[in-house]
Amino acid sequence: MYPEDLRYSQQHEWVRREGNRVRVGITDYAQQELGDVVFVDLPQEGTTLQSGEAFAAVESVKAVSDIYAPVSGRVVEVNQDLADRPELVNQDPYGAGWIAVLEMENPAELDELLDAEQYRELLER
Repeated sequence: MYPEDLRYSQQHEWVRREGNRVRVGITDYAQQELGDVVFVDLPQEGTTLQSGEAFAAVESVKAVSDIYAPVSGRVVEVNQDLADRPELVNQDPYGAGWIAVLEMENPAELDELLDAEQYRELLER
């Protein structure tokens, strides 16, 4: 349910390292809590972010939830498929439902994120 090769934030984002870049999305837990996603407000490519800064928003039938940058960096790619198919966040949160790719400023920030076991423990609290 929570892939072992990813890192996780306490705000329920996941991170997949791809060299000096990371692909970011929201966890299965987060998409279940939100319910049916109807719109994703994507960041602009080229935007520079600090870790913890809100950079996107996911709107569901229940609520609007901010998505926070799990690491500092620059947005180098956004998932344009979500403009027409926001439900991908629900259907495939760790695959086709990714939100953005960031070029990391400080890869050491990844060490501050949770591994899959630590994330599961967070959810159990």
